[in-house]
Amino acid sequence: MLRAFGLADCNNFYVSCERVFNPSLNGRPVVVLSNNDGCVISRSQEAKALGIKMGVPVFKIKELVSRERVVVFSSNFSLYADMSWRVMESLRSLVPVVEVYSIDEAFIDFGDVNPQDIEELLKNIPKIIKRDTGIPLSIGISRSKTLAKVASKLCKQYPALKGCCFMHREEDISKVLSGFPIDEVWGIGREYSKMLKNKNINSAADFIALSDDWVKRRMTITGLKTWRELRGIPSYTFEENIPDKKQICTSRSFSHDIYDHEEVIMAIAMFASSCAEKIRKQKGVAAKMIVFLLTNPFKYGAENHYTGVVSLFEVPTDNTFEIVSLAGKSALSVMKRGTGYKKAGVILCDITKKEETPESLFCVKERANEAKLMKSLDDINAKYGRETIVTGTRGVERIKYNMNNLSPRYTTSWDDIIEVKV
Repeated sequence: MLRAFGLADCNNFYVSCERVFNPSLNGRPVVVLSNNDGCVISRSQEAKALGIKMGVPVFKIKELVSRERVVVFSSNFSLYADMSWRVMESLRSLVPVVEVYSIDEAFIDFGDVNPQDIEELLKNIPKIIKRDTGIPLSIGISRSKTLAKVASKLCKQYPALKGCCFMHREEDISKVLSGFPIDEVWGIGREYSKMLKNKNINSAADFIALSDDWVKRRMTITGLKTWRELRGIPSYTFEENIPDKKQICTSRSFSHDIYDHEEVIMAIAMFASSCAEKIRKQKGVAAKMIVFLLTNPFKYGAENHYTGVVSLFEVPTDNTFEIVSLAGKSALSVMKRGTGYKKAGVILCDITKKEETPESLFCVKERANEAKLMKSLDDINAKYGRETIVTGTRGVERIKYNMNNLSPRYTTSWDDIIEVKV
């Protein structure tokens, strides 16, 4: 028997979501851009073959996009989030325990299993996920989370593996780690990677050849856990539920520099409302908030101005109206007349569980009524669409962003649902 961990990773996830509803994109170079159509955040294999790098600003590859007829999409996060949920639900029906790691990745705890049974399951999981959701999946399985990460990367490097890699034999693990770059190991950050390379430790095999005492002294307990994981000793806990966030942030870049302070406040109100909705979903309250504003750093001759203000709530809260009100006041206190702002954001901090946070003795009844109001607000927006009900500060006009290549919200909007004509 073998204790086995897996990592299921959706291939080129955002691009794959677009292809599910537009099969004509198959075989063509496709990229998806970040918020405000800024940088490339997802690429098809055909786009990668053209040399398009992850994170490259789209204006730098404008000629390449035109010459090679690359299909460009704006980020359709409502679609991607819904497709992610479908993939994870399908995955949960196939394996014992799933820990969602990101929008396109999930760890799997298979427990103690027979290697032959794993091999059969390994072949079926990608097929079933593709059948149920249309999303192609790579899956790596090994003796620990970190080794499963390594195995999943091999799937993408070697097409012959056909999206599946079961790495459990000692000789196979040793061979792979000897050629696996240290800076690609999950848990080895940029600074540690630089330090290790300076000491001629270039591969994962070089790293696990070090003594545990050396690793702990120079890389703390976190580095030691990675060292153990690469040796096949499970050291990271497994969580079926995503842990609550300690901070919640909503920010955006605008399509142009905004000099009208009222328009900036409207954007801040929208970001604050979004943060309030998110914190209620995890049943938390925030004690502190940060509002930040910055000008366009790439605008020639303009003053580069970044400012932020930290504010404390009288009582930790999840109330949209309190959060929006304080966010607006905070922004007004630091905005400079005659300055055009390119980006703004709101961060809720010091988040605790609402049920575990003491209430003020003087406003228990008011808080109970507020909770009912916030629930009604969330229920209406969930039923009839986000921003059906908004605060007056937010206004009724939408803030303009660069989203010139946005695809329909096929699965989350009745207006965009696919129509079949017979």
